[in-house]
Amino acid sequence: MSAERIALVIDDEPPIRRLLRLTLEPQGYRVFEAEGGQLGLQEAAAHRPDVIVLDLGLPDIEGITVLRRLREWSQTPVLVLTVRDREVDKVAALDAGADDYLTKPFGAAELLARLRAVQRRAPEAHEEPVFVCGGLAVDLAARVVMLNKEEVHLTATEYGLLHELVRHAGKVVTHKQLLRAVWGPNAEEQSQYLRVYITHLRKKLETKTSGKLIQTEPGIGYRLLATD
Repeated sequence: MSAERIALVIDDEPPIRRLLRLTLEPQGYRVFEAEGGQLGLQEAAAHRPDVIVLDLGLPDIEGITVLRRLREWSQTPVLVLTVRDREVDKVAALDAGADDYLTKPFGAAELLARLRAVQRRAPEAHEEPVFVCGGLAVDLAARVVMLNKEEVHLTATEYGLLHELVRHAGKVVTHKQLLRAVWGPNAEEQSQYLRVYITHLRKKLETKTSGKLIQTEPGIGYRLLATD
């Protein structure tokens, strides 16, 4: 490789992490390691790796959960590397956002080829795990919401709604899109849910200093303002 690229290895087995380091570093990768899922998410936010090698069986949180959390803010290519070889595990990982799936034991040549392939397919992106708009700051990796440098405590539903608005900041998100993303496909007609929770969000996020953050598009949906 002509330029150094960053790889993050999330695996709780030291011998596997060492083997991957010995495989990747001669290929021009700078390797960071994490023995658990929570640390892995923190490392992903801190180092912005070009590719992530992820085990599914982690000691703190499942690899599938790591994938879902990561995909809330990042499209970094992820290669799942695990001993689990059942079809149901492969389908779950791919559905959760994995780009490829390789079982242990593995050959170094195949691993490197798969890493090259997932990186070729990945779009160039400059992702920020923290969204900032005026006094509002949303750390998508840590799931922390700050307003004027003070933490705002949201319920899971309130955060899910805000997260969807942040993902499309500056654009109108329709009622159906929001309902489907937060409450599921069977809730697309339950617009009263939205009105209630948008009101809750506004009470918590819109103050005299922050101003109006969530704009209503009558009959269509809502827009999170992306500029001050």
